[in-house]
Amino acid sequence: MPKPLPGPSRLSQILLNLKKAPRPTLVGVRNITLTLAQRNDHFGARHFLKEDLPRIRYANPTIDVQVNKLPKTRDETWEPELVLEFSDGRRQSFNLHNKWSSKIFQEVMDSAGGNSWTRWKAKRVEAGLPIVDGPIESHVSPTPRPVTGAAAVLP
Repeated sequence: MPKPLPGPSRLSQILLNLKKAPRPTLVGVRNITLTLAQRNDHFGARHFLKEDLPRIRYANPTIDVQVNKLPKTRDETWEPELVLEFSDGRRQSFNLHNKWSSKIFQEVMDSAGGNSWTRWKAKRVEAGLPIVDGPIESHVSPTPRPVTGAAAVLP
């Protein structure tokens, strides 16, 4: 009896994610600095760190990437930030507060994506697709259910 073929390996899945379109090639960027809370806050920035920053690093091996995960107490109210430093010395800062990771990715690419990003956007708009795959903007919250049983009695 033939031996069953194993499924895709973990490495092949990682490489598939790193190489997925659009290729995030940044033009003229020398350094990326991401500052966010160590835990329990800044969820869009954390998701960007996990999903999109490795793709940017893979496509741009010469860019220096620095991630600062700082401790944050409940009383502190600072916001996450991403800073692009360009080869000509110019710096561009992005406030990441309450943004989805797909929106952060799109803003970074709009800032430094170059001609390939412009072509990608034009193709997606022409096809009637969103520029980057992300959450559906028109999220409808579920209708609240009536409170019954013990939950109706308890304060």
